[in-house]
Amino acid sequence: MKRTVLTLALILLCAPLAAAQDWAQAKVEKSPRHREWVTVKHGDRAVETFVVYPESASKTPVVLIIHEIFGMTDWVQDLADQVAAAGYIAVAPDLLSGMGPNGGRSTSFTQSQAVEAVSHLNPDQITADLNAVADYALKLPASNGKLFVAGFCWGGGQSFRFATNRSDLAAAFVFYGPPPDKDAMARIKVPVYGFYAGNDARIGATIPDAIQEMKAAGKTYEPVTYDGAGHGFMRAGEAPDATPANAKARDDAWARWKKLLAEH
Repeated sequence: MKRTVLTLALILLCAPLAAAQDWAQAKVEKSPRHREWVTVKHGDRAVETFVVYPESASKTPVVLIIHEIFGMTDWVQDLADQVAAAGYIAVAPDLLSGMGPNGGRSTSFTQSQAVEAVSHLNPDQITADLNAVADYALKLPASNGKLFVAGFCWGGGQSFRFATNRSDLAAAFVFYGPPPDKDAMARIKVPVYGFYAGNDARIGATIPDAIQEMKAAGKTYEPVTYDGAGHGFMRAGEAPDATPANAKARDDAWARWKKLLAEH
């Protein structure tokens, strides 16, 4: 029940999405980096995945990006390109692949429909999709075999949960998402780093228990809260109408994220 309430809260907290993300689309279109859509198949699933490669002379790690509750958006693609610019292969699966009208994906839904569809995705299907995309990415000739996961909003909770199901991660990055059930934390084998908004009490209220539960399980969990920022600040802080607090939180969190990636 507790997790259900948190999921419903995420629907409200993540909205409103930047209604128009033309700014994000424009950034991606100007990027010099190679990007492509690939179809990752497993079982009866075909997961459409956005892949961006860094401009690198050597093999690089993979960052698996889990989208917000809005599904695959222009901002998620913009973020993937920024991750690639930092020197990592970015893979961002559209977890609504095949779930839309006529077998479509996120682009087949209105925003409200996407929110509803993502919030009702089967957890086992999510894990299977993420595992399949991670396996695909690790086998890329340009991959050095190291895997990270990062998720945002709804995806932040999923990145924390994925760490309970994937043992070969190098680290997990949780951006303003809720923790998994404490019993599942015992399965986590990698450090988990949290990025939270100061003006996000519904998610912030979960942090003290998560700290204690992760500590009791003998796991590394390092949350940082960015004062004055609102939920979704990594997206909102990049938008043309970003508030100073969101913009600062986004810049500070991005700097911390890149530093942590480099340390692992």
